[in-house]
Amino acid sequence: MSVPLYQAKAEFFRMLGHPVRIRVLELLQDGPMPVRGLLAAIEVEPSSLSQQLAVLRRSGIVTSTREGSTVVYALAGGDVADLMKAARRILTEMLTGQHQLLAELRDGEVTTR
Repeated sequence: MSVPLYQAKAEFFRMLGHPVRIRVLELLQDGPMPVRGLLAAIEVEPSSLSQQLAVLRRSGIVTSTREGSTVVYALAGGDVADLMKAARRILTEMLTGQHQLLAELRDGEVTTR
């Protein structure tokens, strides 16, 4: 029995639903990074990063390669970087709308006094 597309999409977004995973994806937009670089940029415990990288790897959204004793992670495709950029644009629009609403609320306080 196949999973409906909407359910598969929900699972995909649930997989993205952790701040460390999002930060890893943001960092990998600039190109592959070794684990030590990710650790330095994210400042989490190595075990926590390892756990989140495993989730991303199992989902197929990132790949890993071993270069000697170093493990290097990369985005599996350019669509992931596009998704991160789209999320940034959407959040910017949402926050801009909230800023405008806040300004209107403040203006209303001034005129009703």
